[in-house]
Amino acid sequence: MNANNFEERVRGYAGAFHPVVPVTDSDRFLRMDFTEANPDLTDDVLRDTGRFSAYVASRLAAAGATYGIGGYNEHRTIYKRSHVFDTAADEPRRLHLGIDVWSPAGTPVYAPLEGTVHSFAFNDAYGDYGATLILQHEVDGLLFHTLYGHLSLASIEGKKEGEDIAKGSWIASFGEPAENGQWPPHLHFQLVIDMGEVRGDYPGVCRYSERDRFLDNCPDPDTILGLMNRAESER
Repeated sequence: MNANNFEERVRGYAGAFHPVVPVTDSDRFLRMDFTEANPDLTDDVLRDTGRFSAYVASRLAAAGATYGIGGYNEHRTIYKRSHVFDTAADEPRRLHLGIDVWSPAGTPVYAPLEGTVHSFAFNDAYGDYGATLILQHEVDGLLFHTLYGHLSLASIEGKKEGEDIAKGSWIASFGEPAENGQWPPHLHFQLVIDMGEVRGDYPGVCRYSERDRFLDNCPDPDTILGLMNRAESER
């Protein structure tokens, strides 16, 4: 099973998924640009989590948006803020494999469909996921996973691998920088077909040279999230 086949099979169930974040008809979504094309993302902003958080909040406020959104298959400059993404001197990791949803800490996160807890962890390195939860699901005989990064620590407290998760249940909340890997509050939402032997973690960013391999295992999250068509361009 590859990403294209996955998206074709799952797209038919799109109307059956519960919203991953609270959504009303009046909510506005701002498509945010974190590539080198955005001149506002200076090194001074990226190096300072407080300034970076203020930048995100100001862009949402200026647009009257409830959520910032975007990033799948986007080659980003923001990852230069952390050595987590520079493990190979010849080619750092910069290609984003999930969709980010930017909104204040405490924003609820819901299970889009029933499943079980695959794994969870506190990936606490600067720039990493922070509190992370991974669920396992099955649709039409297709086994896959949803990954939720940058959560509050309370989101993974009391969780047990294998426990049942009901569709629409409140599974997590957006975390503060101290618990989300030192990022402005947001949710990293990612689909992963094959987790391999990894637990509590999976790359959310890859090297561009590995793009095809990772995208084949990480389909477009909007197949389930279903919010990108509501997002307005930042510029």
